[in-house]
Amino acid sequence: MDYFSLCLNGFCLAVQSAMHLFFLGRLTGKTPKIRHFAAYPALLATFEWIAGKVSPAWIFAIAGEFFILYAVSRFALKINRSQSLTGAVLSLYISQLSFGVINSAESILFPYLVGKPSLYALILLATALSFLICACCCIAVLKLLSPEEFAPAPDTETSLSPAFLFPVLFFFAAELYIMQTSYTGAVSVSPSSLSFSEAGKHMALLVLQALGLGALFCTLYAYRRICRGLRTQAAFRSLAQAARAQKTYVAEAKARYRQTRAFRHDIKNHLSVLSGLLANGKPDEASLYLQSLNIASSSLSFPYQTGNSAADILLGEKLALAEADGIAAEVSLTLPDTLKIDDFDLCVIFANALDNAVTACKAFDGEKSIHVFGGRQGDFYMLEFKNTCLENSFPDGPAPAGVGLSNIRTVAEKYHGAMLAEKHGTRFTLNVLLDISLHPEDISAQRP
Repeated sequence: MDYFSLCLNGFCLAVQSAMHLFFLGRLTGKTPKIRHFAAYPALLATFEWIAGKVSPAWIFAIAGEFFILYAVSRFALKINRSQSLTGAVLSLYISQLSFGVINSAESILFPYLVGKPSLYALILLATALSFLICACCCIAVLKLLSPEEFAPAPDTETSLSPAFLFPVLFFFAAELYIMQTSYTGAVSVSPSSLSFSEAGKHMALLVLQALGLGALFCTLYAYRRICRGLRTQAAFRSLAQAARAQKTYVAEAKARYRQTRAFRHDIKNHLSVLSGLLANGKPDEASLYLQSLNIASSSLSFPYQTGNSAADILLGEKLALAEADGIAAEVSLTLPDTLKIDDFDLCVIFANALDNAVTACKAFDGEKSIHVFGGRQGDFYMLEFKNTCLENSFPDGPAPAGVGLSNIRTVAEKYHGAMLAEKHGTRFTLNVLLDISLHPEDISAQRP
């Protein structure tokens, strides 16, 4: 191997390795470290050196490159199994297809430049164009697939990416077959040997590989539509459940209100009975009557008083279930009378936050607790939910976005606010900031 080929191969190896890692990182939301950019090309170079010594079949050479990229993705970048598998196949397929398209065009011109200095310029130009096509394809794929769409589906631990793997694997196998059967044999060295049929074959391969690119992006588009459809269905189910829950809370609030009105209507009669018992010298009977009144009045009150009947009922119901499971609950929350937040939106926040908190606490083995706090900060109101959770449930820092947190974020953004969810050790904290200075017309204008 001459120095030109050696330097070119080393350059291609370094650039291609960097593109693979950048692509996998952006596709999965991970950030490759500098050591990964050093280790991955070193592993590839070592493998290619060994492959040059033993001359394995091309299928084993490709399989070796694939498993190296998969191992780096799985164990260095800490990407899950299905995403690593699909990401590695997709990365290698884009690289092979990009170089294959240029190879088809290069094969038509190559025989005319053999033995001429311009041959080196053609090889450098072809390499640059291959990397340009590869970069453009990677950018297009990243625009079609976000890390959220490539991540596990809502409320599941499995990813949709294995379903996407099979068509990509088929395209990859077809491209490898074209590359190995059409561009690994002897190359024509004179223009006279490049027949019209030979040029036509290379043009047909060029069109075929361009169609392979089109098929890839059509598959990506269909995959994205499926992902978004499933996530929309999950969000719809969650909102429907929240709507049903709110109807229950409102119905219970109305029933409590009617009971309270009836109690207040009869309070004068109760006071008259107490007065008569005391006047007739029957203090024991008066005490028993007073105890029964106390029991009746306590049944009309809520265990948590926030100033909002829907929130009071929801907190009472959710935290009663939590306390039954041995979870300590503390609420320090007073919602202002001027709160311009729809009861439905308030129920979405509290129901999702408390459901997540109770679920996390049930999985925790130590002392379990849930704390709910709230306070006004100028024109904003801050809700804070804290609960215990498993230390290894997910890495410390921002929490992954599930359907529940996505619904809460949607409500927060509707009121020009924000949501922050993060975990530190065994403590999970959710903060929801809401703008309570908005007028009703400002809020309704945001609804589709």
